[in-house]
Amino acid sequence: MNNVLTLVLGGGAGTRLFPLTKYRAKPAVPLAGKYRLIDVAISNCINSNFKKIFVLTQYLSASLNRHVSQSYAFDQFEEGFVDILAAEQRAEDTSWFQGTADAVRKHWMTLDNFDCDKILILPGDALYRMDFRAMLQHHEETGAEITIGVNVTPQRNAHHFGLLALDGSGQITTFKEKPKTREEQAGLEAPEAILNRFGIASKSEEVFLASMGVYLINRDVLHHYMMETDHMDFGKQIIPESIKQRKVQAFVHDGYWEDIGTIDAFYKSHMDFLKDVPPFRFADPAAPIFTRQRFLPVSRFKGAQMDQSVVADGCNIGRAVIQKCVIGLRSVIGDHTTIERSVVMGSDFYDPAPLPPWQKRGTTSIPLGIGKYCHIRGAILDKNVRIGDNVRILNEKKVENADGEFYHIREGIVIIPKNAIIPPGTII
Repeated sequence: MNNVLTLVLGGGAGTRLFPLTKYRAKPAVPLAGKYRLIDVAISNCINSNFKKIFVLTQYLSASLNRHVSQSYAFDQFEEGFVDILAAEQRAEDTSWFQGTADAVRKHWMTLDNFDCDKILILPGDALYRMDFRAMLQHHEETGAEITIGVNVTPQRNAHHFGLLALDGSGQITTFKEKPKTREEQAGLEAPEAILNRFGIASKSEEVFLASMGVYLINRDVLHHYMMETDHMDFGKQIIPESIKQRKVQAFVHDGYWEDIGTIDAFYKSHMDFLKDVPPFRFADPAAPIFTRQRFLPVSRFKGAQMDQSVVADGCNIGRAVIQKCVIGLRSVIGDHTTIERSVVMGSDFYDPAPLPPWQKRGTTSIPLGIGKYCHIRGAILDKNVRIGDNVRILNEKKVENADGEFYHIREGIVIIPKNAIIPPGTII
């Protein structure tokens, strides 16, 4: 599809995903044992044969840039590419990205050199599978100037998204960006016909139509907003204004969709992944999710008991009990350790390794990974953690939110941040 240029937005700080975003951009957060969030957006493009892709980055972008450059290289004889467009200061404008639209505007001189008549704008932090060719066909058949990918969301999550209403032809008539109160959301409840399409049997919980942050825009329309307005954001300014002046259609996506915007959503998506029939398959033969090839050895097990769990490559697992967990690359788990309903991201490297710079020379180094006789439940362990023997991470007091010396609790989920060192015998 050479007439479509794709932009994947990856510049936000991702504060609601802290501490997973303490050292990395949100699209670079590890996912499902071996992937990164950015892999979903790029894989959807590749599977749709949309192969002219720019990733716009700004916040803590080093690991994201490295992952993209190491993972996606097309044949030199085809026109496809996945390139990074990093935020940069210029003589006429020394500010950083001020919003989603401003990120596109600051690179418009580069984008304007490409021969395309439509531009697809995607979030870099959502989990879904979509064939963008179907969206393009819908866009052209309806004569739309802008088409927005739409899914459903329950009322409890409605304040996180742009909510909208449709007429009988699927044209968007109303759009409100992240309305916080029930009064602001009134009148935007999804009609029965839409609920039936999504297979939702009853209205026991109110459901809304939500923007997925997926926009297909005619080039001349986007050029107008980039060059003739100072709008900084698509959801807050450009989309609401466009609905009043232009033909803005909805493309209803009736598949799985999870916006990975919070710790709870991140954790939930991983627990969904472990269901007997997961709602999202990374290995769909028709449209797989791609990632970096690492050429790691197969994982080793020494008497481990495992149930409803997945284990990535290169792991070394002792006589542990692992129940409903995602175990990431190069994970090391000691004997007699129990891990339940948790996400273990693994490591970027193997021991032996030099002492971390924050660990004083001469002290006893805790090996990389999880030690012996530990008990961990309902937790997220970021990469390169060193957990000593007899550590208990259980949140038995059911704390909702807290910050400790080497841990954080968000929405009742304990997060051990990247590179953390937890002494033997610690109880969290």
